Amino acid sequence: MLTGSVDQIRAFIEELDSEEQRRLIPGLLDDHRAGVRNLGRRIQGKLKREALEIERINSMKRIENGLMQKGYTLVAGIDEAGRGPLSGPVVAAAVILPVDFFVPGINDSKKLSPRRREYLYRRIINEAVAYGIGMVDNSEIDRINILRATYKAATIAVEKLTKKPDCLLLDAIKLPDCSLYQKSVVKGDSRCLSVAAASIIAKVARDEYMKAVDRCYPQYNFKQNKGYGTKEHISAILKYGPCPLHRKTFIQNIRRQY
Repeated sequence: MLTGSVDQIRAFIEELDSEEQRRLIPGLLDDHRAGVRNLGRRIQGKLKREALEIERINSMKRIENGLMQKGYTLVAGIDEAGRGPLSGPVVAAAVILPVDFFVPGINDSKKLSPRRREYLYRRIINEAVAYGIGMVDNSEIDRINILRATYKAATIAVEKLTKKPDCLLLDAIKLPDCSLYQKSVVKGDSRCLSVAAASIIAKVARDEYMKAVDRCYPQYNFKQNKGYGTKEHISAILKYGPCPLHRKTFIQNIRRQY
């Protein structure tokens, strides 16, 4: 039995690693003090959540691991952000992660809060083997269409990698005119760790861009809506007209509809 107050026991346990904490749980749960038993249950719950997260992250590595077993050593995950907005660029990211990369919480960027995305963004770019970001602006989107612009942004991202990949892992698309082996995975940003990491990089990079340009065009509130077609954004377009960042091919029917 551990001696000391509940706070002292908690402080002691917090200094231990997960396996050491696990060994203490039976004694904590059998302690005659209710506070210590509650502490044991909380630690038991925490360790269970940690184990489930390890299992989830490992499951997101299965496709990458399968590619490595086939001989590919530098697998780059690719994803994009900003295909649907009425304004701003489409941004793609490519990232090569270390084999032993593990950061709890990585997921499809759309499932994460802005604060969590920003924290994970910093961890990913600091620990990645290499990463690249490609951006194609709204005028180019209007000229070549959003799908081709997405391909172009992804190609730029791959070209900016400081280490050349031997395999690309993408979310439900394949890049035309690319000589590298490509594997397309439906819902790749939820199923593949490197694609999820790329989705976070692309989303944070695009959001930061839209926050910056908001200072030039505050009437559209880009820092909040990130260029997406919210009711407030559409009202601003109807009131002020489009600005140079708007995608003309995306907003051409707004006046007819409203």
